[in-house]
Amino acid sequence: MLDPRYAFISAYIKGEEAKIVTSNHINRMSKVSSIQDILGIISDTDIGSYLEEAPVETFDDLDEHLWMYFGECLEHLEWFKTTPPDILKILKAYIVKYDVLNTKAALQGISTGKKANMIPIGVVHNHGLLDELSNAENVDGIIKLLIECKLEGYASVLEEYKIDEGVKPRLLAEAKLDGEYYKNLLRITRGVKDGSILSKAFSTIIDMTNLQIILRAIIGGMDSKAAEYTISGGYMISDAVIRDLISLKLSDIPGRLENTQYYDVVEEVVSSYDKSTSITVVEEIIEKHKFRLSKEILSPRVLSPLMVAWYLILKEIEIRNLRLILKAMFDNMPIEEIRNYLVLPS
Repeated sequence: MLDPRYAFISAYIKGEEAKIVTSNHINRMSKVSSIQDILGIISDTDIGSYLEEAPVETFDDLDEHLWMYFGECLEHLEWFKTTPPDILKILKAYIVKYDVLNTKAALQGISTGKKANMIPIGVVHNHGLLDELSNAENVDGIIKLLIECKLEGYASVLEEYKIDEGVKPRLLAEAKLDGEYYKNLLRITRGVKDGSILSKAFSTIIDMTNLQIILRAIIGGMDSKAAEYTISGGYMISDAVIRDLISLKLSDIPGRLENTQYYDVVEEVVSSYDKSTSITVVEEIIEKHKFRLSKEILSPRVLSPLMVAWYLILKEIEIRNLRLILKAMFDNMPIEEIRNYLVLPS
């Protein structure tokens, strides 16, 4: 029997998807030369309507409002009394991504002696402790704060890796924070409707993240120890496969992945790198295919918790694209110069 709670939230999410910034909007943006023109082009979207009311003088102003908008989107999902528990469970686990990003920013702030910029989303933010995280003077302060916010697993990572000892331990700790996040994401898929499909989607994202690390390591001439910075729990690329891939030449990678869904991805990276010799092609291509694979797995599903995962990914891409476009505009850079960095939705 159809659950009316899923019918309602499905209609709401599909309605929100219809109001996102599309490829057509982005194509029109490339032909204008002012922030106001860009905001005018997206005025028919949900985020465009939000920004019309936002006082903006600098990119930092716009950036803050973009994240505030995304935060409000998350709050709306939680606010509905009819939102199914499985969707709330996924949402709660997913947004810890921003606690991980903010924790990394705080660690970098300690290393550089500069106050870290925080994203106003996540558990720490919801506890009203984001300023304290930004102003943390040492790792022990971050650990205490994470424990206070019941993020003990992440605190344990920082306790285990002595990041005060140098750059490499800090980078390794950051990688392990990502690993803890994805481990928790995969754990919650076991207890929700359509959890096996959701697990596939998250595990595929892990694979793509690891491929990015592997390809950058090979291009950058790093040794096999770069495997320490990868994440366990991938869909097709196990820890053993990671160790094998990272020992190869770049041109040999496609052959090893010939019978997987990643063959076209790495083939495109190798071909693009041969032409440009720019390591940035790795991120550009991986991000586009990560989005495509997530869409293929998640977007066809309705009346399912998978809808919220796809909605979150879609809104994150929208925010990411707008941040890149608006930063380019503020820096007087033609949008065409950053087009390759954009992940274009339909």
